[in-house]
Amino acid sequence: MRSMKTRSRVAVAASAVALLALAGCSSDDGGSASASDAVKQNLDGRGAISFAMGKNDTDKLQPVIEKWNAAHPNEQVSLKELPGEADDQRNKLEQSLQAGNADYDVMALDVVWTAGFAANSWLQPLEGELAIDTAPLLPATVESATYRGTLYAAPQNTNAQLLYYRTDLMPTAPADWKALTDSCQIAKDKGVQDCLVTQLKQYEGLTANTTQFINSWGGSVVGADGSTPEVNSPQSKAGMQAMVDAYQAGQIAKRSTGFTEEETALAFVGGESMYAYNWPYMWDNAQKDSSKVKGNVAVAPIVGPTGAGASTVGGYNNGINVFSKNKATARDFIAFIQNDENQMSFADAAFPPVLKSVYDDAALQAKYPYLPALKAALESAKPRPVTPYYTAISKAIQDNASAALNGKVTVDQAATDMTAAINNAAK
Repeated sequence: MRSMKTRSRVAVAASAVALLALAGCSSDDGGSASASDAVKQNLDGRGAISFAMGKNDTDKLQPVIEKWNAAHPNEQVSLKELPGEADDQRNKLEQSLQAGNADYDVMALDVVWTAGFAANSWLQPLEGELAIDTAPLLPATVESATYRGTLYAAPQNTNAQLLYYRTDLMPTAPADWKALTDSCQIAKDKGVQDCLVTQLKQYEGLTANTTQFINSWGGSVVGADGSTPEVNSPQSKAGMQAMVDAYQAGQIAKRSTGFTEEETALAFVGGESMYAYNWPYMWDNAQKDSSKVKGNVAVAPIVGPTGAGASTVGGYNNGINVFSKNKATARDFIAFIQNDENQMSFADAAFPPVLKSVYDDAALQAKYPYLPALKAALESAKPRPVTPYYTAISKAIQDNASAALNGKVTVDQAATDMTAAINNAAK
C-alpha cells in the first residue's frame, strides 16, 4: 500500500455490512448453494483459480503469479483486474458474491473490508486443512484478517504510518508525545512554518489519525465483537483530547484539516514542517533532488504518551471465496504469496511485506533505511476498527472528530455522539 488514498480511504459500503440471507442464492454452475453449505464443500478441490485485485497494484502480483504458474502447470492462476477505484472494486466483488458465484477464487481485500465480507459469510475460514501458519507474520496483520476469533484471510502486504522528522532541526526522534509537542518551539525559532503536519481532512485519513491517537493512548473504538463502542473510555477520550489540544494550540498545523497524504508530503518535502505523520512512500519523495529536506530526514514510529504509539495498519488481505471449487489450490496460492522470495519482492516495490523476517535483511535495510522503523511501527500497530459496520463507524469517527477539532463540540460530547452513532450502526 503506497498511500491511504489508493488502498484504504474507502470503507465497506452499507450493502457489505448488512448480513445477507445467502441461502438459496444461485451458484455459477446453475445450481443453488447456501454459504453454510459452501463452507463445507470443495476443501480439497484443486485446479485452475482466479485472483482478483484492483488494477492499481497488480504489477506487484503479476511476477508472483508467473512464478506460481511456472511451477504449477495444472493449477494455473489467472489474474482478474478489478477497477482502480476502491468503491468500484468492492461493488464488483459484492455483486458476484451476493449471487453465490465463484467468479473470483481469491480476492485481495482492503484490510477494512475483511470483517464485512466475513460477516456476510463470503469468506472461507482459514482453519483445519485450509489453515495457514501465522507465526512468521506481523501480529497486527493477522489481527486485521481475524473476525470474532477466526482467521478469514491471509495477510498479503501491509503498511503503517511513520513519524518523519528533520534531523537538521531534531537530531533524534522525540521519545513521546510531550517531547514532540514541547519541541515545536524549535520550528518556530527556526522560522519553519509548521511543527507537525498530518491528514485531518474529513475523509478516511481522519479516521486513521483519530484511531491512531485513540489506540496510542490505550483506548479503542469498538470492542472485540466489532460492535460495542468503547470511545467513551478514559483512554479513548484522552487520545482524542491530545489530538484536539495539539491542533488547537497549533502544534499540529491548522492547515492539516485540509490535508490528505499528498498535501502532507508536499509540505514536509518542501521544508515547511519539522515533523510529519505519513506512509513509507514519502521516504522516496524526500530523497529526490527536488526535495528541500534531502539528507536531513529520518523516521521513527509515531509517538504516544509514554513512548511509541500505535500506528494504523493498511494493506491487503487475501480471502478465499466460500463458493470456490478449488479451495486447496487457493489456500496454497495465498500461502505462496507469503514466502520469503515474494515478500522480499514486495519490499523492493515499496509494498510493505507481512513477513517479519524480511525487515531484518541487511541488504534491504541498506537500500531502504526506513525498514527498521517500519517494522517497529508495525509491531505495535493496530488495525482500524475490525467491524462489519465499518462504513458507518468510519463516518461517525470523521464527523465527530472534525467537530471536536474545529471547536464545535468538546471531546466528551464528540465521544458521546460517536458512541450513539456506532450503536445505531450496529442495530
